[in-house]
Formats: sequence, C-alpha cells, structure tokens
Amino acid sequence: MKVINATLRGKDGLYTLETANGVIHALTLQSEKLPSSSLPEIIDAEENLLMAPFVEPHIHLDAVLTAGEPEWNMSGTLFEGIERWGQRKASITAEDTKQRATKVIHMLAQHGIQHVRTHVDVTDPQLTALTAMLELKDSVKHLINLQIVAFPQEGIESFQQGRELMQRAVDMGVDVIGGIPHFEYTRDKGVSSVKFLMDLAERHDKLVDVHCDEIDDPNSRFLEVLADEARIRGMGAHVTASHTTAMGSYDNAYCFKLFRLLKRSGINFISCPTESIHLQGRFDTYPKRRGLTRVYEIDRAGMNICFAQDSIRDPWYPIGNGNIMRILDAGLHICHMLGYEDLQRCLDFISDNSAKALNLQDQYGLEVHRPANFILLNAKNDYDALANQAKAYLSVRHGKIIMQRQNEQVILTA
Repeated sequence: MKVINATLRGKDGLYTLETANGVIHALTLQSEKLPSSSLPEIIDAEENLLMAPFVEPHIHLDAVLTAGEPEWNMSGTLFEGIERWGQRKASITAEDTKQRATKVIHMLAQHGIQHVRTHVDVTDPQLTALTAMLELKDSVKHLINLQIVAFPQEGIESFQQGRELMQRAVDMGVDVIGGIPHFEYTRDKGVSSVKFLMDLAERHDKLVDVHCDEIDDPNSRFLEVLADEARIRGMGAHVTASHTTAMGSYDNAYCFKLFRLLKRSGINFISCPTESIHLQGRFDTYPKRRGLTRVYEIDRAGMNICFAQDSIRDPWYPIGNGNIMRILDAGLHICHMLGYEDLQRCLDFISDNSAKALNLQDQYGLEVHRPANFILLNAKNDYDALANQAKAYLSVRHGKIIMQRQNEQVILTA
C-alpha cells in the first residue's frame, strides 16, 4: 500500500508513506504533488492529515450500553452510579458482556481508534466480565489493541475477598492493575490498597492505572501516596493516575508542594472531561466546581496527560458515541485550553500522550519499521481538525484498510 500527497502533523510539504508486510516501509518528503492513481493500492490523501491512530486510554467496556438497566442514576452522582452498576452486575453474562463491548468497539473503530485500555470490574466472585473480555481481546485484535485493567470497583480492602480477586485477575492474564483508594471505607484502607496493588504490579511486571481521588473532597489525597510509591519503586513511566478530580478542589499551597512530587515520580495522568463535568460538583450550589483535575497545569509542568471517554451509555454517563474528537473539544473548552499553543498540538491529547500512558512505545507512531497503523483525517492540521470536528475517513491497521468513511456532503437548497 502507498499513501501519497499526505500532510503530516507539524511538518511542511507533502509526504508519501509506503507499507510492506504490515509495517511502515518508507516515509518520504515529496518534491511536488503527485498525480492521483486509479490503482487500488495507491491512496491519494489529497493533502489531508495522515497520523497515527487515535487512542482511547480509559473506558469501561464491561459496563457500556447499560444505562437505565435496571434503574437510571437519578442523582447523576458517581456513588449512585456505582450502586446502579451493582444492580446490573448481578445479571451480567459472558455473552451479554461480549455483545455490548463488541458493539462499542466497532463504534470506536469507526472513529479512528485502534488502541483501547478498558477497566473491567473484578469485584465479582465469578469474574464473569473479566472472563468475557479476555476472550474478546483476541477476536477484536484485527480492529484494536486491547489492554485490560483489573479494576476493583467496590474496593480492594473494603470488598470481601478483594485481594484474592485481584490476584486471580492477574493469574488470568490482565495487562494492568487498577485501584480505587478514595472509595475504600477509611483512609488507612485506601493507603493499604495502593501499597497492595503496587506490590502486585511490581511482582508480576504489570502496568498500573488507578482511579485516584475521583471526588470533589479536598481531603482526598491518595495521589500523593500513589506518586510516592511510583517514585520509590522507579515505576513512574508504568503508572497512571486517572481522574484525580479532587485536585480541582485542592488549595494552591498544597498543589505547589504536590507537583514537586508528581514531577519526580514520572507518572502519567488521564482526564475524562465529559464524565467528570457530569458527575462532579453535584454537592455544590454556587459557586459550582468544574470537577476536573488541573489539566492545564499538569501539561504546562511537563507531565504527561491525555483525554479519555470513560463511559458510553452506562450508569455513570448516559450518552456517548465513541467519537473521541468530541471529548477533545469538550476537554479543551472546560479546561480553558483554547489558546494558540494548545490549538497547534491539541491532537496530542488523544494520540501521542495517550500512547505514552499506555506504554505503546515502538508499537505506535509514523516511523519506518513500526506497525503500519494510521488514519487519514479530513483536515490539514490540528487546529483545522478541532475547529471542524474532523472525522477519520480512512483507518489502516497492519497495512490493511479496516474502515472507510464516504465523504459526507450537505447541499443547501435555498
């Protein structure tokens, strides 16, 4: 396969990309625009943006498409969402889980996403959802690379057999160890859960992704515990703190001190802007908090942070369609990040930064000898893509086309 007349992010001129045996064989700057070809193996990008695929770094595929089953989350809070999921979890089956997850994976693939990290609830003695997702992982690999997180939705220390279930999940083959320390019954149990999950990850050489301080409480400070554990163990690049919405309620004096530790730890951050703006601030009247972490400050401090969808039509978030450009648009608005510099590199938050959090390393990016995974956007650059909510119209994985979108045309009749 050959792609001609492509624009690359941050580079001048037009490029040709060639693939062979599922990898990128060549990526060269053209001296001029090349004529289109009728050969099916030659794709004319028509000066549109060629880039590595989008990445979904945080979603819950085991819970997707369950909103209102058996009841709706009427308060819109995180805690009622957990209660409603507890009700639905009691009736899940492997087939039910795979059917819903597959439908959403197809939605994600339609929007140019090829790498997905999913959290799967393991506070279920039968581990039904985890079994299903592990089986699904292989059957969807032609569409996406799936990382599975052992996520203790109801806690490690506060859920009966929580530690045992986490160990079983590791033995079954999960890729990432999760946690939820702010949901444990006490601060001591929260700290203990972090130390346990870090021990487990270090012992089994697993990545870490913790739901950390997903609450408006300024006294919820498990991020400092996670970051220090990562620093001491030298695991920072393999550790991600998701949500950290309590940071939006921390005072500046504490945050100044905290950032010193965070930078030294080297951990990654994931923000889920649409879900956080929906769930957080629920106990405020006015002024009402935005309920997001300090995305701008984390980014400007040189730390790695990215955006994610988190949920699609489940007890925590009742809408969503798999379009991560929608998340980018909302996130930049909510976080006051529509300045010139942000607009020039905004796609980083759903591509390169996410790939770094997932530790994709040499499996990601438009470089020779790397997998021939890429998308074409109907845009010329990052700003154009955001301003026009560009869609991926071509997605190629291992040198094979997995998605094509026909040009959407609107004709004004008056």
